[in-house]
Amino acid sequence: MDIKKEWSYKEYIMREDNMAHAPYEPEFDFYIAVKSGDIDKVMKHGENSFIDKNGLGQLSDNPVRNIRYHFIITVAMVARYCIEGGMEHEAAYRLSDFYIQQADKYTSIEQISRLHGIMTLDYTKRMRALRTDKILSKPIVRCIDYIYKNLNTRITVATLAEYIELHPSYLSKLFKKQTGISISMYIQERKIETAQNMLKYSEYSPAQIASILAFPTQSYFIEVFRKRIGMTPKKYQDLCFRESVPIAVPGTVPGTVND
Repeated sequence: MDIKKEWSYKEYIMREDNMAHAPYEPEFDFYIAVKSGDIDKVMKHGENSFIDKNGLGQLSDNPVRNIRYHFIITVAMVARYCIEGGMEHEAAYRLSDFYIQQADKYTSIEQISRLHGIMTLDYTKRMRALRTDKILSKPIVRCIDYIYKNLNTRITVATLAEYIELHPSYLSKLFKKQTGISISMYIQERKIETAQNMLKYSEYSPAQIASILAFPTQSYFIEVFRKRIGMTPKKYQDLCFRESVPIAVPGTVPGTVND
């Protein structure tokens, strides 16, 4: 089989059929929601069935095998994001192995689709538990949830105090006592962590990310990022891009092997 000719033909057919893959940003948003333990957002994503997702690429001519392959890719990505979010490597991989083995047993698209929802919620709940595994009071847990869900806004102590219905000064002391870090520093750490993911996995520019995450100015974002990560956002993005580019073997099509 001539792999290059086969790929050229399939690429032509996909263009003729106007087959487009799913846009990247909603997928990125989904994985970040799992990583941050945002159960509400993950459940909202799950309102549309896994099998009804627009732009789901064709990985196999067999419908069940095609969905199974997509499921395996999703599990692998979820595990990777959760490891980056603090889940222990072995725990994440054991969980992914378990779900992949389950999917391998199923013989219908509907079974795999249901398993997809169970799997994503399982990982999300575990990540949520990681965030609150310290002995935290209910007001502080609510604060942390609010911060994670509103990283695209300017969050202040006053905003949180009003949401929690506590005096700002008391809330600040309580937060520092229970988490070991100030509210402003915690917010900054979470925003920089999110910025790292966006620089690594999305096509947003540093300027766009600074705006999305509600930093006062782009220069302030660059200053904070460099202080915490040791390099500018642009340099970090370029570094991640270089690490993700596969080494091409002359005469081959990326992602394939010659027969």
